[in-house]
Amino acid sequence: MRMEDKPTDIRPAERLSLVQEYYFSRKLKEVARLNAEGRDIISLAIGSPDMPPSEATIDTLCQVARQPGAHGYQPTMGTPELRQAMAQFYQRWYGVTLDPATEVLPLIGSKEGILHVTLAFVNPGDGVLVPNPGYPTYTSLSKLLGARIVNYDLREDNGWQPDFDALEHMDLKGVKLMWTNYPNMPTGGDARMETYERLVDFARRHGIVVVNDNPYSFILNHSPKSLLQVPGAKECCIEFNSMSKSHNMPGWRVGLCASNATFISWVLKVKSNIDSGTFRGIQLAAAQAYANDDAWHEEANVKTYARRRAIAEDIMHTLQCTFDPRQVGMFLWGKIPEHYSDVEQLTERVLHEARVFITPGFIFGSNGSRYIRISLCAKEEKMKEALRRIKECLIK
Repeated sequence: MRMEDKPTDIRPAERLSLVQEYYFSRKLKEVARLNAEGRDIISLAIGSPDMPPSEATIDTLCQVARQPGAHGYQPTMGTPELRQAMAQFYQRWYGVTLDPATEVLPLIGSKEGILHVTLAFVNPGDGVLVPNPGYPTYTSLSKLLGARIVNYDLREDNGWQPDFDALEHMDLKGVKLMWTNYPNMPTGGDARMETYERLVDFARRHGIVVVNDNPYSFILNHSPKSLLQVPGAKECCIEFNSMSKSHNMPGWRVGLCASNATFISWVLKVKSNIDSGTFRGIQLAAAQAYANDDAWHEEANVKTYARRRAIAEDIMHTLQCTFDPRQVGMFLWGKIPEHYSDVEQLTERVLHEARVFITPGFIFGSNGSRYIRISLCAKEEKMKEALRRIKECLIK
Protein backbone atom coordinates (compact mmCIF):
# COMPACT_ATOMS: atom_id res chain seq x y z
CA MET A 1 0.00 0.00 0.00
CA ARG A 2 1.36 3.42 -0.94
CA MET A 3 1.82 5.82 1.96
CA GLU A 4 -0.66 8.35 0.51
CA ASP A 5 -3.38 5.68 0.32
CA LYS A 6 -3.06 4.58 3.92
CA PRO A 7 -6.27 5.24 5.90
CA THR A 8 -5.99 7.59 8.85
CA ASP A 9 -7.93 7.98 12.06
CA ILE A 10 -8.17 11.76 11.67
CA ARG A 11 -11.68 13.05 12.20
CA PRO A 12 -13.16 16.54 12.00
CA ALA A 13 -14.18 18.44 15.10
CA GLU A 14 -17.55 17.36 16.50
CA ARG A 15 -18.97 20.83 15.87
CA LEU A 16 -18.99 20.13 12.13
CA SER A 17 -21.75 17.59 12.70
CA LEU A 18 -23.99 20.45 13.86
CA VAL A 19 -24.02 22.25 10.51
CA GLN A 20 -24.20 21.53 6.81
CA GLU A 21 -22.37 23.17 3.95
CA TYR A 22 -24.12 26.45 3.17
CA TYR A 23 -27.07 25.82 0.82
CA PHE A 24 -25.83 28.13 -1.92
CA SER A 25 -22.34 26.65 -1.75
CA ARG A 26 -23.84 23.22 -2.44
CA LYS A 27 -26.46 24.28 -4.98
CA LEU A 28 -24.10 26.43 -7.02
CA LYS A 29 -22.01 23.33 -7.68
CA GLU A 30 -25.06 21.78 -9.30
CA VAL A 31 -25.73 24.95 -11.27
CA ALA A 32 -22.09 25.00 -12.43
CA ARG A 33 -22.42 21.38 -13.59
CA LEU A 34 -25.60 22.19 -15.51
CA ASN A 35 -23.90 25.19 -17.12
CA ALA A 36 -20.93 23.00 -18.07
CA GLU A 37 -23.45 20.76 -19.85
CA GLY A 38 -24.60 23.79 -21.84
CA ARG A 39 -27.87 24.42 -19.96
CA ASP A 40 -27.28 28.19 -19.52
CA ILE A 41 -28.94 28.58 -16.11
CA ILE A 42 -30.19 32.06 -15.20
CA SER A 43 -29.63 32.66 -11.50
CA LEU A 44 -32.24 34.69 -9.63
CA ALA A 45 -31.15 33.21 -6.33
CA ILE A 46 -28.32 35.11 -4.67
CA GLY A 47 -28.34 38.72 -3.47
CA SER A 48 -25.03 39.76 -4.99
CA PRO A 49 -25.42 43.18 -6.64
CA ASP A 50 -24.33 43.03 -10.28
CA MET A 51 -23.71 46.77 -10.64
CA PRO A 52 -20.40 48.53 -9.89
CA PRO A 53 -19.66 50.99 -7.08
CA SER A 54 -19.49 54.68 -7.91
CA GLU A 55 -16.67 55.89 -10.15
CA ALA A 56 -15.18 57.92 -7.30
CA THR A 57 -15.00 54.78 -5.18
CA ILE A 58 -13.09 52.83 -7.84
CA ASP A 59 -10.81 55.79 -8.60
CA THR A 60 -9.88 56.12 -4.92
CA LEU A 61 -9.00 52.43 -4.69
CA CYS A 62 -6.74 52.69 -7.73
CA GLN A 63 -5.06 55.86 -6.48
CA VAL A 64 -4.30 54.43 -3.05
CA ALA A 65 -3.13 51.11 -4.47
CA ARG A 66 -0.41 52.96 -6.39
CA GLN A 67 0.99 54.53 -3.21
CA PRO A 68 4.14 52.66 -2.08
CA GLY A 69 3.29 53.03 1.60
CA ALA A 70 -0.29 51.79 1.38
CA HIS A 71 0.33 48.05 1.48
CA GLY A 72 1.28 47.35 5.07
CA TYR A 73 -0.84 46.07 7.93
CA GLN A 74 -3.69 48.35 8.90
CA PRO A 75 -5.32 49.00 12.30
CA THR A 76 -7.83 46.27 13.19
CA MET A 77 -10.22 49.00 14.32
CA GLY A 78 -10.01 50.66 10.91
CA THR A 79 -8.47 53.89 9.66
CA PRO A 80 -9.66 57.16 11.19
CA GLU A 81 -10.90 58.20 7.75
CA LEU A 82 -13.19 55.18 7.45
CA ARG A 83 -14.55 55.41 10.98
CA GLN A 84 -15.27 59.11 10.48
CA ALA A 85 -17.05 58.39 7.18
CA MET A 86 -19.16 55.71 8.85
CA ALA A 87 -20.20 58.06 11.64
CA GLN A 88 -21.05 60.78 9.12
CA PHE A 89 -23.10 58.27 7.12
CA TYR A 90 -25.20 57.45 10.18
CA GLN A 91 -25.69 61.14 10.95
CA ARG A 92 -26.63 62.00 7.37
CA TRP A 93 -29.10 59.21 6.68
CA TYR A 94 -30.44 58.20 10.10
CA GLY A 95 -29.83 61.25 12.28
CA VAL A 96 -27.84 59.04 14.67
CA THR A 97 -24.74 60.49 16.35
CA LEU A 98 -21.82 58.08 16.76
CA ASP A 99 -18.38 58.80 18.20
CA PRO A 100 -16.10 57.62 15.36
CA ALA A 101 -13.31 56.83 17.82
CA THR A 102 -15.30 54.55 20.14
CA GLU A 103 -18.81 53.76 18.87
CA VAL A 104 -18.23 52.39 15.38
CA LEU A 105 -16.08 49.46 14.25
CA PRO A 106 -15.41 48.53 10.60
CA LEU A 107 -16.00 44.88 9.77
CA ILE A 108 -14.93 42.55 6.97
CA GLY A 109 -18.62 42.24 6.14
CA SER A 110 -21.56 41.59 8.45
CA LYS A 111 -21.02 37.82 8.43
CA GLU A 112 -17.74 38.41 10.25
CA GLY A 113 -19.63 40.59 12.71
CA ILE A 114 -22.04 37.76 13.53
CA LEU A 115 -19.07 35.62 14.54
CA HIS A 116 -17.35 38.34 16.57
CA VAL A 117 -20.44 39.48 18.45
CA THR A 118 -21.39 35.91 19.35
CA LEU A 119 -17.87 35.24 20.62
CA ALA A 120 -17.93 38.48 22.62
CA PHE A 121 -21.31 37.98 24.33
CA VAL A 122 -22.27 34.30 24.33
CA ASN A 123 -20.80 31.45 26.35
CA PRO A 124 -21.32 27.84 25.25
CA GLY A 125 -24.80 26.82 26.35
CA ASP A 126 -26.19 30.36 26.43
CA GLY A 127 -29.35 31.04 24.45
CA VAL A 128 -29.59 33.05 21.25
CA LEU A 129 -32.94 34.24 19.86
CA VAL A 130 -33.02 33.59 16.10
CA PRO A 131 -35.87 34.57 13.74
CA ASN A 132 -37.75 31.92 11.76
CA PRO A 133 -37.52 32.58 8.86
CA GLY A 134 -34.14 34.27 9.02
CA TYR A 135 -30.61 34.47 7.64
CA PRO A 136 -29.15 30.94 8.01
CA THR A 137 -25.82 32.22 9.35
CA TYR A 138 -27.46 33.36 12.60
CA THR A 139 -28.20 29.70 13.29
CA SER A 140 -25.11 28.02 11.85
CA LEU A 141 -22.53 30.24 13.57
CA SER A 142 -24.41 30.02 16.87
CA LYS A 143 -24.33 26.22 16.63
CA LEU A 144 -20.62 26.16 15.76
CA LEU A 145 -19.90 28.27 18.84
CA GLY A 146 -21.95 26.05 21.15
CA ALA A 147 -24.88 28.41 21.69
CA ARG A 148 -28.43 27.19 22.25
CA ILE A 149 -30.79 28.23 19.45
CA VAL A 150 -34.12 29.66 20.59
CA ASN A 151 -36.27 30.33 17.54
CA TYR A 152 -38.95 33.00 17.52
CA ASP A 153 -41.60 33.10 14.81
CA LEU A 154 -42.10 35.69 12.11
CA ARG A 155 -45.42 35.38 10.29
CA GLU A 156 -46.91 36.89 7.18
CA ASP A 157 -50.12 37.89 8.99
CA ASN A 158 -47.99 40.01 11.35
CA GLY A 159 -46.02 41.73 8.59
CA TRP A 160 -43.01 39.51 9.43
CA GLN A 161 -42.50 41.52 12.63
CA PRO A 162 -41.72 39.88 16.00
CA ASP A 163 -44.72 38.75 18.02
CA PHE A 164 -43.83 40.46 21.30
CA ASP A 165 -46.65 38.79 23.24
CA ALA A 166 -45.27 35.39 22.21
CA LEU A 167 -41.73 36.50 23.10
CA GLU A 168 -42.83 37.49 26.60
CA HIS A 169 -44.25 34.00 27.17
CA MET A 170 -41.08 32.21 26.05
CA ASP A 171 -38.51 30.78 28.45
CA LEU A 172 -35.79 33.43 28.16
CA LYS A 173 -33.57 32.09 30.92
CA GLY A 174 -29.94 32.19 29.83
CA VAL A 175 -30.69 34.06 26.58
CA LYS A 176 -27.91 36.57 25.83
CA LEU A 177 -28.51 37.76 22.26
CA MET A 178 -31.44 38.38 19.95
CA TRP A 179 -30.87 38.59 16.19
CA THR A 180 -33.16 40.88 14.21
CA ASN A 181 -32.94 41.94 10.59
CA TYR A 182 -34.99 44.90 9.34
CA PRO A 183 -35.70 45.55 6.58
CA ASN A 184 -36.11 41.79 6.70
CA MET A 185 -34.40 39.19 4.59
CA PRO A 186 -35.84 36.98 3.16
CA THR A 187 -39.39 38.34 3.56
CA GLY A 188 -39.00 42.00 2.60
CA GLY A 189 -40.84 43.11 5.74
CA ASP A 190 -39.97 46.78 6.21
CA ALA A 191 -38.46 48.34 9.31
CA ARG A 192 -41.01 49.96 11.64
CA MET A 193 -40.18 52.43 14.37
CA GLU A 194 -42.79 50.77 16.57
CA THR A 195 -40.92 47.47 16.22
CA TYR A 196 -37.61 49.14 16.98
CA GLU A 197 -39.03 50.84 20.07
CA ARG A 198 -40.44 47.57 21.38
CA LEU A 199 -37.13 45.81 20.71
CA VAL A 200 -35.24 48.35 22.79
CA ASP A 201 -37.76 48.00 25.61
CA PHE A 202 -37.53 44.20 25.38
CA ALA A 203 -33.73 44.33 25.51
CA ARG A 204 -33.70 46.57 28.58
CA ARG A 205 -36.23 44.58 30.59
CA HIS A 206 -34.71 41.17 29.89
CA GLY A 207 -31.00 42.03 29.83
CA ILE A 208 -30.71 40.73 26.29
CA VAL A 209 -28.52 42.40 23.66
CA VAL A 210 -30.54 42.95 20.48
CA VAL A 211 -28.43 42.93 17.32
CA ASN A 212 -30.12 44.42 14.25
CA ASP A 213 -28.62 43.43 10.91
CA ASN A 214 -29.43 46.38 8.64
CA PRO A 215 -27.94 46.02 5.13
CA TYR A 216 -31.15 46.56 3.13
CA SER A 217 -32.48 49.89 4.37
CA PHE A 218 -31.72 51.74 1.10
CA ILE A 219 -33.02 49.19 -1.42
CA LEU A 220 -36.40 50.22 -2.86
CA ASN A 221 -36.81 52.43 0.18
CA HIS A 222 -37.01 56.21 0.46
CA SER A 223 -37.03 56.35 4.27
CA PRO A 224 -34.12 54.30 5.67
CA LYS A 225 -34.38 53.56 9.38
CA SER A 226 -31.97 52.44 12.09
CA LEU A 227 -32.60 50.74 15.41
CA LEU A 228 -30.20 53.27 16.93
CA GLN A 229 -32.69 56.06 16.22
CA VAL A 230 -34.59 54.89 19.32
CA PRO A 231 -33.45 56.85 22.42
CA GLY A 232 -31.29 54.65 24.64
CA ALA A 233 -30.82 51.95 21.99
CA LYS A 234 -27.03 52.24 22.07
CA GLU A 235 -27.06 51.19 25.73
CA CYS A 236 -28.44 47.71 25.00
CA CYS A 237 -28.35 47.17 21.24
CA ILE A 238 -25.89 46.71 18.39
CA GLU A 239 -26.47 47.41 14.72
CA PHE A 240 -24.65 46.06 11.69
CA ASN A 241 -24.64 47.85 8.37
CA SER A 242 -23.02 46.73 5.15
CA MET A 243 -21.75 48.32 1.95
CA SER A 244 -22.45 45.12 0.00
CA LYS A 245 -26.02 46.01 -0.91
CA SER A 246 -26.31 49.78 -0.51
CA HIS A 247 -23.07 50.63 -2.33
CA ASN A 248 -22.72 47.69 -4.78
CA MET A 249 -19.62 46.38 -2.99
CA PRO A 250 -20.33 42.74 -1.99
CA GLY A 251 -16.86 41.48 -2.91
CA TRP A 252 -15.09 44.31 -1.11
CA ARG A 253 -16.24 42.97 2.28
CA VAL A 254 -16.84 46.21 4.16
CA GLY A 255 -19.41 46.58 6.91
CA LEU A 256 -19.73 48.23 10.29
CA CYS A 257 -20.77 47.54 13.84
CA ALA A 258 -22.27 50.44 15.83
CA SER A 259 -23.09 50.53 19.53
CA ASN A 260 -21.85 51.97 22.82
CA ALA A 261 -18.11 52.22 23.48
CA THR A 262 -18.04 49.30 25.93
CA PHE A 263 -19.75 46.86 23.55
CA ILE A 264 -17.48 47.99 20.70
CA SER A 265 -14.39 47.43 22.85
CA TRP A 266 -15.51 43.85 23.58
CA VAL A 267 -16.07 43.10 19.90
CA LEU A 268 -12.71 44.69 19.03
CA LYS A 269 -10.99 42.43 21.57
CA VAL A 270 -12.26 39.42 19.62
CA LYS A 271 -11.63 40.90 16.19
CA SER A 272 -8.07 41.95 16.99
CA ASN A 273 -7.20 38.34 17.73
CA ILE A 274 -8.59 37.10 14.43
CA ASP A 275 -7.68 39.52 11.63
CA SER A 276 -5.03 42.12 10.87
CA GLY A 277 -7.09 44.86 9.29
CA THR A 278 -8.42 45.53 5.80
CA PHE A 279 -6.24 46.81 2.94
CA ARG A 280 -5.86 50.58 3.19
CA GLY A 281 -7.03 51.10 -0.39
CA ILE A 282 -10.33 49.39 0.34
CA GLN A 283 -10.82 51.38 3.54
CA LEU A 284 -10.21 54.77 1.92
CA ALA A 285 -12.31 53.85 -1.12
CA ALA A 286 -15.11 52.79 1.22
CA ALA A 287 -14.85 56.14 2.99
CA GLN A 288 -15.27 57.79 -0.41
CA ALA A 289 -18.28 55.60 -1.22
CA TYR A 290 -20.07 56.75 1.92
CA ALA A 291 -20.06 60.23 0.35
CA ASN A 292 -22.08 59.13 -2.72
CA ASP A 293 -24.72 61.76 -3.41
CA ASP A 294 -28.48 61.33 -3.21
CA ALA A 295 -28.78 60.99 -6.99
CA TRP A 296 -26.44 57.98 -7.00
CA HIS A 297 -28.48 56.25 -4.31
CA GLU A 298 -31.76 57.03 -6.07
CA GLU A 299 -30.59 55.47 -9.34
CA ALA A 300 -28.63 52.52 -7.91
CA ASN A 301 -30.85 51.58 -4.97
CA VAL A 302 -34.34 52.60 -6.06
CA LYS A 303 -34.90 53.12 -9.78
CA THR A 304 -32.82 50.18 -11.02
CA TYR A 305 -34.33 47.74 -8.55
CA ALA A 306 -37.85 49.09 -9.22
CA ARG A 307 -37.52 48.16 -12.89
CA ARG A 308 -36.31 44.69 -11.98
CA ARG A 309 -38.93 44.29 -9.27
CA ALA A 310 -41.70 44.75 -11.86
CA ILE A 311 -40.33 41.78 -13.82
CA ALA A 312 -39.98 39.70 -10.65
CA GLU A 313 -43.63 40.41 -9.86
CA ASP A 314 -44.56 39.12 -13.34
CA ILE A 315 -42.58 35.95 -12.57
CA MET A 316 -44.44 35.53 -9.28
CA HIS A 317 -47.79 35.96 -11.04
CA THR A 318 -46.76 33.43 -13.69
CA LEU A 319 -45.88 30.93 -10.96
CA GLN A 320 -49.26 31.70 -9.30
CA CYS A 321 -47.46 32.80 -6.14
CA THR A 322 -48.91 35.46 -3.87
CA PHE A 323 -46.82 38.25 -2.34
CA ASP A 324 -47.06 41.47 -0.36
CA PRO A 325 -46.44 44.39 -2.78
CA ARG A 326 -45.21 46.55 0.12
CA GLN A 327 -41.98 44.55 0.40
CA VAL A 328 -38.65 46.37 0.27
CA GLY A 329 -35.11 45.12 -0.32
CA MET A 330 -33.44 43.31 -3.19
CA PHE A 331 -35.61 40.19 -3.19
CA LEU A 332 -39.24 39.32 -3.80
CA TRP A 333 -40.75 36.79 -1.38
CA GLY A 334 -43.83 34.87 -2.43
CA LYS A 335 -46.07 32.05 -1.22
CA ILE A 336 -46.42 29.03 -3.50
CA PRO A 337 -49.81 27.66 -4.62
CA GLU A 338 -51.46 24.96 -2.52
CA HIS A 339 -51.28 22.33 -5.28
CA TYR A 340 -47.51 21.95 -4.77
CA SER A 341 -46.71 19.39 -2.09
CA ASP A 342 -43.54 21.27 -1.15
CA VAL A 343 -41.53 24.22 -2.38
CA GLU A 344 -38.84 22.15 -4.10
CA GLN A 345 -41.48 20.61 -6.34
CA LEU A 346 -41.71 24.10 -7.82
CA THR A 347 -38.11 25.31 -7.59
CA GLU A 348 -36.61 22.10 -9.00
CA ARG A 349 -39.03 22.14 -11.92
CA VAL A 350 -38.15 25.75 -12.63
CA LEU A 351 -34.43 24.92 -12.42
CA HIS A 352 -34.40 21.83 -14.61
CA GLU A 353 -37.17 22.67 -17.09
CA ALA A 354 -37.08 26.46 -17.31
CA ARG A 355 -33.36 26.68 -16.49
CA VAL A 356 -33.90 29.39 -13.87
CA PHE A 357 -32.48 29.13 -10.36
CA ILE A 358 -34.71 30.59 -7.64
CA THR A 359 -34.40 30.08 -3.90
CA PRO A 360 -36.68 27.76 -1.90
CA GLY A 361 -37.75 29.42 1.34
CA PHE A 362 -37.16 26.40 3.57
CA ILE A 363 -33.45 27.26 3.78
CA PHE A 364 -34.45 30.23 5.97
CA GLY A 365 -36.42 28.13 8.46
CA SER A 366 -39.62 26.13 8.74
CA ASN A 367 -41.79 29.25 8.44
CA GLY A 368 -40.39 29.70 4.94
CA SER A 369 -41.23 26.20 3.75
CA ARG A 370 -44.10 27.35 1.50
CA TYR A 371 -42.30 30.35 0.01
CA ILE A 372 -39.82 31.19 -2.73
CA ARG A 373 -37.41 34.11 -3.01
CA ILE A 374 -36.45 35.83 -6.26
CA SER A 375 -33.32 37.97 -6.34
CA LEU A 376 -33.32 41.29 -8.17
CA CYS A 377 -29.56 41.08 -8.74
CA ALA A 378 -29.70 40.33 -12.46
CA LYS A 379 -29.87 42.55 -15.52
CA GLU A 380 -33.34 43.31 -16.84
CA GLU A 381 -32.62 41.37 -20.04
CA LYS A 382 -31.78 38.26 -18.01
CA MET A 383 -34.88 38.64 -15.87
CA LYS A 384 -37.08 39.05 -18.94
CA GLU A 385 -35.54 35.92 -20.44
CA ALA A 386 -36.17 34.07 -17.17
CA LEU A 387 -39.81 35.17 -17.33
CA ARG A 388 -40.08 33.96 -20.92
CA ARG A 389 -38.60 30.57 -20.06
CA ILE A 390 -40.89 30.11 -17.05
CA LYS A 391 -43.96 31.00 -19.10
CA GLU A 392 -42.90 28.52 -21.78
CA CYS A 393 -42.24 25.83 -19.17
CA LEU A 394 -45.62 26.21 -17.49
CA ILE A 395 -47.56 26.25 -20.76
CA LYS A 396 -46.25 22.80 -21.74
